[in-house]
Amino acid sequence: MSSFRDSIVLITGGASGIGKLMGELSLQRGARTLVIWDRDPEGLDKVVKDFTAKGWNVLGQRVEVTDLSEIQRAARELEAKFGGVDILINNAGIVVGKDFEEHDHVEIDRTMRVNALAPMHVTREFLPGMLSRGKGHVVNIASAAGMTPNPKMSVYVASKFAVVGWSDSLRIELERKPGNLHVTTVTPFYINTGMFHGVTSPIVPILDPVRAATKIIRATEKDRIWCRMPGIVYAIPLFKGILPQRWFDVIVGKWFGIYRSMEDFKGRG
Repeated sequence: MSSFRDSIVLITGGASGIGKLMGELSLQRGARTLVIWDRDPEGLDKVVKDFTAKGWNVLGQRVEVTDLSEIQRAARELEAKFGGVDILINNAGIVVGKDFEEHDHVEIDRTMRVNALAPMHVTREFLPGMLSRGKGHVVNIASAAGMTPNPKMSVYVASKFAVVGWSDSLRIELERKPGNLHVTTVTPFYINTGMFHGVTSPIVPILDPVRAATKIIRATEKDRIWCRMPGIVYAIPLFKGILPQRWFDVIVGKWFGIYRSMEDFKGRG
């Protein structure tokens, strides 16, 4: 089982939302150092000051995860300072709530870079160290949208489908190698943070951020392969496997209201 105690924990997009909550939970569980990567300097400074005031050891690094050179620079700094990362949580993400034809090319490119490519590049920088030490845990925050289509978030869905496929393939690769190496793929429904402000869901409950962050941390500690929430999300692969697509569209999309959930989306503006 993976323990946060005396571990070096890195969380991307860790200055707000569930990233910040997971960082706090990691420190409460005895992490030796929490490293936060975020592109927001003000948010980063504030969370570092808040956590440091509680007596915790926190390092904030301003990193734009779409820039490979910045990822490599920050990773080298961490390797030199701590010798590596024990638990990596790829949490940074963005969403654009539009029909596909309304996206411009910059939005398409940035969504794929932040949500799909960045986790791969960040993991690639720290994985050799994990392999050489024979231990490490990679946690990839994907989405329930990585298993089902949804209007007004087609590019986001594409990015999360990519994360789900890559993350579980990485898990199988690492399970073939010696050592204590783990990958947990997280596929939550909407979480009640600013990122998804305005979404609606008449049947499937929108997730509380604290409970969601707690469940992810517990799944990491237990070396879970999947962390899906709420529980009904575990049924999506079954529904997709046994239902004709038109039935799936009616039951999940129409009756559960998933295909209408982004109609009033506002996000962080």
